[in-house]
Amino acid sequence: MGYWANIREVLRHSCVALSPLLPLMGQLLGEAKGLWIGTALACAVIIAALLRKQRLALSPPPRTAQSLNSALERAISERALTHKNSLCLALQLDDLNTIKDIHGVAGAETVCAQALANIAGVLRDADTAQASDDGPIIIVIGSDPRLDLEAALQIANRIQTAIAQPYLVDNATVLCSASIGFALLSRVSKQTPQAYQSAAITALMDAKRQGPGAVRAYSPELTIPAKHQMSRNAQVFDALESGAITAWFQPQVRIATGEISGFEALARWHHPNSGLIPPSDFLPTLENAGLMERLNERMLRASFCALKDWDQQGVNIPHVSVNFASDDLRNPKLVERIEWELDRQDLSADRLCVEVLETVMAGSGDDIIHHNLARLSDIGCLLDLDDFGTGHASIAAIRRFGIDRLKIDRSFITKVDSEAAQSKMVRAIISMANELGIEALAEGVETLSEHAKLAQIGCHHVQGFGLAKPMPLEETPAWIRAHKTKVTNVQSLTQRFA
Repeated sequence: MGYWANIREVLRHSCVALSPLLPLMGQLLGEAKGLWIGTALACAVIIAALLRKQRLALSPPPRTAQSLNSALERAISERALTHKNSLCLALQLDDLNTIKDIHGVAGAETVCAQALANIAGVLRDADTAQASDDGPIIIVIGSDPRLDLEAALQIANRIQTAIAQPYLVDNATVLCSASIGFALLSRVSKQTPQAYQSAAITALMDAKRQGPGAVRAYSPELTIPAKHQMSRNAQVFDALESGAITAWFQPQVRIATGEISGFEALARWHHPNSGLIPPSDFLPTLENAGLMERLNERMLRASFCALKDWDQQGVNIPHVSVNFASDDLRNPKLVERIEWELDRQDLSADRLCVEVLETVMAGSGDDIIHHNLARLSDIGCLLDLDDFGTGHASIAAIRRFGIDRLKIDRSFITKVDSEAAQSKMVRAIISMANELGIEALAEGVETLSEHAKLAQIGCHHVQGFGLAKPMPLEETPAWIRAHKTKVTNVQSLTQRFA
């Protein structure tokens, strides 16, 4: 019994109850005939640690029983009676989207649960922390006469330190940082729960603009850029709903023949006053708001309508490529939705080319993404691996998902005609594609010299400003006619000189 007493003490210090382990410990000690008992003791410690990890991962968010609104109201009431200050913090994990792409939704949830448990460890009983599914974590530090700007910074740094502990996900160590914005109640002019919490979130938005791991305090001056950003966000949402964000199309050409091998659909926003807004200015807003799936639906519908329009004009466009983000591919009903749209437009599945970033395919451990990609390939959709060379996708992954084409990232295409290292890299990628029985498309081709070099080293397709910029659907017929005329003239000259 002396050994059991020691094990019980170890488990007590590991914060794990002994009762669920008794049968396992009995078997472990019973089968350890002739072995040093220390081995069994070490195994017990390991099992205890693993169970503690599991308990932390499955534990609910801390201190959610008490209403966040009640905590905010109480802080405001105490401020009115005693003039004691309180603190509201808003924080977001900086690396959550990357963790989700690499380890899937379950891995991200594990990190969130462990981070919340770590936060709970540095809070007092009088403090409140509450997390939402897609918003920031809000923390209210109870009234304290010593709360000032310096104390608030120390609290924020202590919370960041707690979050920065390593997490174990899928047997891999994951590190995470957090951006924090905070508001001292004494600096909030309107003393209401909504205004108090909004001040902390405004400070968080400013912190996120500064980069990962930043901490920012609220001041009334922050509301000016925040209001401007809110106004721009509202314009982006309205543009999506009203159809102002539309699909433009950029051609892809087969080098050997000059024939149009497809078009890529790209989101463009033509603002009535500001003109053409670059995608980098509105796509992050839609992504942060969880509206990328809705944008994808619009792009799919516009692409299918474009294919029908070209078919009716007697123009042979084999397919349209549409970009799919991680959130799109996590939709369990994605394939059914695509099949329904194809059937409604009377189009075969091979008229749609699904473009997936290499980082998504290489890093995602999400079974839903893998299942959807496999099913899309099974029903006949083409699969393009976008930005190839930037995400470390394995050859096994390329074969597993039936990739039809590698899109070589534009960073490799720039100066391919003048720098030997670039040329060798692209040549190696094309050689690998040939060995795998798939084709390669060069993105970002901007000059005739680059085009000619890619033809010389055996690239199959090209796309870029040197060929054509993205254009609205109504401009595509004129470009297609002009391109066909150019190809015909070139072929005629070639035959004459031959």
